[in-house]
Amino acid sequence: MKDILNHLFSQKTFSALEAKNILTNISENKYNNSQVAAFMAAFCMRTITVSELQGFRDALLELCLPIKISNDYNLIDLCGTGGDGKDTFNISTLASFVVAGAGYKVAKHGNYGVSSGCGSSNVMEYLGYKFTNDESVLNQSLTEAGICFLHAPLFHPAMKTVAPIRKELGVKTFFNMLGPMVNPLQPKNQMVGVFSLELARLYAYLYQQSDKNYTIVHALDGYDEISMTCDFKTFSNKGEQIYSVEDLGFDKIHPSTIAGGSTVAQGAQIFTAVLNNSATTQQNNVVLCNAALAIQTIEKEKTFADCFYLAEEALLNGKAKQSFTTLLGI
Repeated sequence: MKDILNHLFSQKTFSALEAKNILTNISENKYNNSQVAAFMAAFCMRTITVSELQGFRDALLELCLPIKISNDYNLIDLCGTGGDGKDTFNISTLASFVVAGAGYKVAKHGNYGVSSGCGSSNVMEYLGYKFTNDESVLNQSLTEAGICFLHAPLFHPAMKTVAPIRKELGVKTFFNMLGPMVNPLQPKNQMVGVFSLELARLYAYLYQQSDKNYTIVHALDGYDEISMTCDFKTFSNKGEQIYSVEDLGFDKIHPSTIAGGSTVAQGAQIFTAVLNNSATTQQNNVVLCNAALAIQTIEKEKTFADCFYLAEEALLNGKAKQSFTTLLGI
């Protein structure tokens, strides 16, 4: 690790294979915590390369606990990198239940918040969900609830190894960048939120090499989702495009309207309010816009308005809540 750190301190980069080997060694506890913390901190100070991101991704996927889904579901994941420092409520997780309520099969990859107060795993755990990597339970969840929740540390030994270090650092690291790319089920469809345009371009390059249907989204004021606070950019199989909130048929909203609060309890309160149709119009609309873009990722022939209608119907008729309550009961 001393050689690796000196390599980094000299502003040198790693090949995909070198990056893969380093992360494999981290997962096997071949370095001490101080060395791993220094390695992650060094990457906070410079831009990660496509080769490094690819190598880290390949290592996590190779080490991942294999999971088989019995049916040939056309799965989608809605997952953000986090690390945008915006502390919103759990928009992508709620949008996942809306998409499931609309009749699509969702494999939601999530983790505890590191640089935010309430990640998807925090709110799910608080509301009573028991994390599992049991194949039969995950299959049952998809069949009955239309969604399964994959808590990252149960599937990725490397993530489990570095979890306490990430928590102590309390800032975004390259592990934030990896989360959406290493869903154990490798769904065919993916909507990914990223915290910077630079990272969006790296993602787009890697996703172009795959056979996925994908939409990568970045709000131009820094959110890793459609925030409705400003214009946002997407990278997809169709290419790049910038949208305004007005293009979607809405007015811009103030950032305070999508804040998640300072505690998990406050985040969970908003989460429940959205599912119960007692949230604010702004909170509902930001969830529905993200759900609509996810549906459009699968249904490329549909307009955004068509997809928004499907999402809105799933929320208002209680199907999104039913998906959530069914998942908790399994």
